[in-house]
Amino acid sequence: MKNFFTIIGGMGTEATETFIHILNERTHAESDQEYLNYILVNHSTIPDRTDYILDHSKPNPLIPLAEDIKQQSALHPDFFAIPCNTAHYFYNDLQELTDIPILHMPKETVKAIKDYAPNAKKVGLIATKGTLHDKIYDKEIIDAGYELVKPTDKIADQTMTLIYDDIKAKNYVDESLYHLILSQMVEGLKCDIVILGCTELSVAQQRACNHDYPVIDAQTVLADKCIDLAEANRSQNK
Repeated sequence: MKNFFTIIGGMGTEATETFIHILNERTHAESDQEYLNYILVNHSTIPDRTDYILDHSKPNPLIPLAEDIKQQSALHPDFFAIPCNTAHYFYNDLQELTDIPILHMPKETVKAIKDYAPNAKKVGLIATKGTLHDKIYDKEIIDAGYELVKPTDKIADQTMTLIYDDIKAKNYVDESLYHLILSQMVEGLKCDIVILGCTELSVAQQRACNHDYPVIDAQTVLADKCIDLAEANRSQNK
């Protein structure tokens, strides 16, 4: 197969399924052949990223992630996509293993804010406690000239409940809880836009999008970037 990219997924599987749905839905295709070529690695047994970030005695996700990058690099994809925000804690280590570019979802998301909310000044972030702890998004947001607004401890706990207890454990989206989290970020903390910095939050957005809160979904941004690059590569190699 030529002109393809590799998706390192399975973190979690429902979130990866949502990413594939978004990717295919947003691809401009009118026939089977117009969809994109990609390999999906649904590595569901990768240890929990937040567990390791908060406690390094826990199993290290970098070990299986590195194996995936090495294995897939041998197939020479055009680029890699990793639809897991927290996994970007290991981004530099993974990129050092290959000459093939790995898309950086947090960077791409922050770059896209200007398209979603041109007048935004205060950018909120909801994510796993792992992502909040390792500050994956912080530097990107601040360097772009925005004021970073992190959730309160209460909102962070509610977000973890939504991600882990509901979506990961039960494949269930508590719509009222999701909307409550967004209302506290927008109405309470006065965010101009809120980054959905966890792919399980992308699942929540897909299933409970009947709200008017200004959000930017990192997973959708990553899908759009994949489409742009894949279509450009295909055009160049016709």
